[in-house]
Amino acid sequence: MKHLSLARRLAGALLLLAPLASHAARPLELSSPDRQLRVTIDTSERLALAVSHGATPLVLPTPIGMTLTGIGTLGDKPRLTGQQRQSVDTTVRPVVAQKSRVVRDHYNALQLDFAGGFALEVRAYDEGVAYRFRTNLPGQVTVEDEQAGVNLRPQDTLYWPQEKSMQSHNEHYYQALTVASAEGKLVGVPALVRNGNLHLVFTESGLRDYPGLYLHGEAAGLKAIFPKVALAETARDDRNVPVTQEAPYIARTEGKRAFPWRILGIAADAGGLLLNQMPYLLADPQELKETSWIRPGKVAWDWYNGNKLYGVPFKAGLDTRTYRHYIDFAADNGLEYIIMDEGWYKLGDLLSVKPEIDMPELMAHAKQRGVGIILWVSWKTLDSQMAPALDQFARWGAAGIKVDFMQRSDQWMVNYYERVAREAAARHLLVDFHGSFKPSGLQRTWPNVLTFEGVKGLENNKWTDKQTPEHDVTLPFIRMFAGPVDYTPGAMSNAHRKDFVASFDRPMSQGTRAHQLAMYMIYESPLQMLADSPSQYRANPSSLEFIRQVPVEWDESRVLHAQLGRYIAMARRHGDSWYVGAMAGNDGCDLELDLSFLGDDSYQLESMEDGPNAAVFATDVQKGSASVTRSTRMTMHLAPGGGWAAIIRKAN
Repeated sequence: MKHLSLARRLAGALLLLAPLASHAARPLELSSPDRQLRVTIDTSERLALAVSHGATPLVLPTPIGMTLTGIGTLGDKPRLTGQQRQSVDTTVRPVVAQKSRVVRDHYNALQLDFAGGFALEVRAYDEGVAYRFRTNLPGQVTVEDEQAGVNLRPQDTLYWPQEKSMQSHNEHYYQALTVASAEGKLVGVPALVRNGNLHLVFTESGLRDYPGLYLHGEAAGLKAIFPKVALAETARDDRNVPVTQEAPYIARTEGKRAFPWRILGIAADAGGLLLNQMPYLLADPQELKETSWIRPGKVAWDWYNGNKLYGVPFKAGLDTRTYRHYIDFAADNGLEYIIMDEGWYKLGDLLSVKPEIDMPELMAHAKQRGVGIILWVSWKTLDSQMAPALDQFARWGAAGIKVDFMQRSDQWMVNYYERVAREAAARHLLVDFHGSFKPSGLQRTWPNVLTFEGVKGLENNKWTDKQTPEHDVTLPFIRMFAGPVDYTPGAMSNAHRKDFVASFDRPMSQGTRAHQLAMYMIYESPLQMLADSPSQYRANPSSLEFIRQVPVEWDESRVLHAQLGRYIAMARRHGDSWYVGAMAGNDGCDLELDLSFLGDDSYQLESMEDGPNAAVFATDVQKGSASVTRSTRMTMHLAPGGGWAAIIRKAN
């Protein structure tokens, strides 16, 4: 009888286990709060993830996993041991308000626990899907590779940020081609894929102690690829330090940790990408406790215009008098900062100021005038002199550093970014990462990091004619999705393609003057440059007067019109005032301005618009003025490569 009773109990236990085993083999699903997005996770033979929008398959089943030395591939023949579901709807208040002062964090989550000490976390937002691996393993682990990416239809359109190598400035033009055409090619991120009217951007966040990802074109879609750990490098000079020997693995890291989020930002139309804040929300929370000293602002920048001044009683150059002039220009126009770019120190030694520069005098003058000085540094020199150099900058009273030419995203370099952020914060120094990979969440964890390059910005006009208006209205949907973008707008010499000449010493931009002015509303950077010469701005007082009034942080952002590569129009609110910017690609257009987002008050609109001859003379810009209310409708006329910009304030 005892044996029969035991047999019955075992049979009962097996009956209980059978549904669990069957359930584990079936695909699991997670939907977004609005139920438009559905993630399907296959946990049978190989972990795989698929995403659909409504009835449209967007990401086809894509294998995901991590291969660890001595352990194997997490995700092969997975054994599900548990799952937890959660719905979250809360808010986050960023230290620096890039798109909005308050960010809603609203998602459904699913965590899957597997035998072998690992878990998969998946989140479904209305704006996209993200997942990451979490391990709970003793000691350190060696990650040989990570399986990630997106399987797609071969006919889907990829806006292709092509790379030649993973040792890169990460600056892209975006060529549209089919996914099938990208096979065998190296693709940077963020990368955008269009499936009919649906738009998907693939990128990452929470990148810490791990290499940044790239994508490789495969027959099935885009497969993640990573720079391996650097074992040897050769310094060619103070900035170019290519890796010459790599390990057979991509990371050696703690066994108990969360790995970076893989993000698929999804929008039914391109405009939805402009308001998506998933990369910020998925970043690690800030570690910096005291942040009152962090002050975003606008910057008078010297390098684009080559310190070229005119109408001044001295010969301009890399010297004290010229930088005093930049400080005075900034102070006179309410700009918070100037940058002293390359040339202020003897390359290779940050502690050796050139004799033409009296740094104590400049710092004292800047302090007296209420202007901060940001110092350019080459990353390699900073690496070798980090503590003494940053200590010196702090003693001088510098406001921050601009770190340049990293050109890598292997594990060591990713850690270097965070080391710079931490050490700079300890001395109350802001950071601008130039020559950098895309933002990957560091600006939330260390909010003294205000902006990143990783973009084909204005400076490219100095040496190429490829910096087109079409590019200008493409990058907000792709590169800006990842985070703040140091495009450095503000060119006062403007020309259309037929009249454009690339000039290193006297650069011009393609597109109209109003196109440049609108960038201050479209491009998000809490450290926003005025790239042209103080002399050029003084020669164009109406443009300068407009720029100086535009803030760099936003309480609220709205998309008015958006078509990838053709046009973009946005309204941003700061306090009680609204700022509207519209930019056209190579073709002009007329866009309706619907002011129903205004309050019930009466408002005064002051605009800078393409002039009647802007299609021929790109510098033709005219001022406009109108009394408006929320019921007002008006037309924004944009010339080819044109723009439209306005400030809307409550009427007195």
